[in-house]
Amino acid sequence: MPKKSGFLCAVIAVLVFAPPSPGRLAAQETADLPRTFRLFTLGMTLDELKTALAADELINFRGDRDVSFLPRREENLVEATGLSFIRRVFFQLLEGRVFIMAFTLDGALVDHYSVYTSLEKKYGAPVRLTPREAVWETAGSRLSLERPLTVKYIDMEVFNRLIAGSETGSEAELFLRQEFLNDF
Repeated sequence: MPKKSGFLCAVIAVLVFAPPSPGRLAAQETADLPRTFRLFTLGMTLDELKTALAADELINFRGDRDVSFLPRREENLVEATGLSFIRRVFFQLLEGRVFIMAFTLDGALVDHYSVYTSLEKKYGAPVRLTPREAVWETAGSRLSLERPLTVKYIDMEVFNRLIAGSETGSEAELFLRQEFLNDF
């Protein structure tokens, strides 16, 4: 009997934790992932975002008090409280356009499993599934369900540009550091 349970655990581990097959990735790449949730869309301007926040009955938007300017780049962060199913919302903007939207949901009103099954039904199996997150991704968009109960949308073109820029900045910083140390 122990051999069977060990075999069963190995099969489950392969099914759950194995990287997605090329066929599964190809199917996911062709599926359209949403870039919009309710009135909010990746790529919208700050003014469009403020208008949408004020119009959405599940968001308690207080106006410019909920808008912060981040110290680096041309970034803004908009954070507001939610009502009913949504506890909090976060929008990160770069150069005046939304590139990350995050919606933290109220676990007393909606559960992780229900959100996961709804997303899986619409978009297929996630390309990455861990105890911490389920991720659906195409070249242009990423949709993730994270713990605690948060649904996140990311514009991958902008995100990848930021990552590439930070890596270039890090390399330049390392070079300058080494040049400084060489002065001793």
